[in-house]
Amino acid sequence: MIDLSNCKPFARGGNRMCFQHPFFPNRCIKTMIPGRIAELRRRATWYKRLAGNSHFDDNLREVTGYKQRALRNSAPDNVVWQHLPRWYGVTATSEGPGAVSELIQDDYGQPAMTLEVYLQNFGLNPRIRGALNRFCVWLRTTGVLTKNLLPHNLVICEKSEHPELYLIDGLGCAAAIPLPEYFEAPRQHYVERRIERMWKRIHWELSGRNIPWKTAEKL
Repeated sequence: MIDLSNCKPFARGGNRMCFQHPFFPNRCIKTMIPGRIAELRRRATWYKRLAGNSHFDDNLREVTGYKQRALRNSAPDNVVWQHLPRWYGVTATSEGPGAVSELIQDDYGQPAMTLEVYLQNFGLNPRIRGALNRFCVWLRTTGVLTKNLLPHNLVICEKSEHPELYLIDGLGCAAAIPLPEYFEAPRQHYVERRIERMWKRIHWELSGRNIPWKTAEKL
């Protein structure tokens, strides 16, 4: 078991905490926030509670996301890994089960900046627009299925000539009936919808978030 009791998380989301692996500095360990699964169950509708704890555990959903057809049995040099952290499975930690993946870092060895922070500081400049366009081409080419592509779940790696985006959370299919996992036409439609929502979210954040996101998403 990995002891994280003396480690400080470098990031904290709505459901999980992110730690730098104490033995492998280039890896990240994500653990659920204590009590969060029970809280999500209490707040869920009755029919969602029927699915059990697995429906509310982001680590288990990430495992499913990495098992999708586009990534299954992919070679290390496959194009599908151009914008995804490598996956190392789930391990036991002092904070509960931890999902272990590659830690995308900047030139100084620190966790890479999120797209959300970048947009707040530098806006949608040509460099980051180019990175977004390459990311969209990758999604269409590989058919990798994601949930909504939120700026705080994308980080920027600038270790090459051009900045590149990596999806660090939100992998998997959000469709109630997983047709995109098995059929090409629904897959293409699903990916385009995620790209469309990603751009809508970016422009909403740049506009100053003057209206709630749920309202903007429906417009």
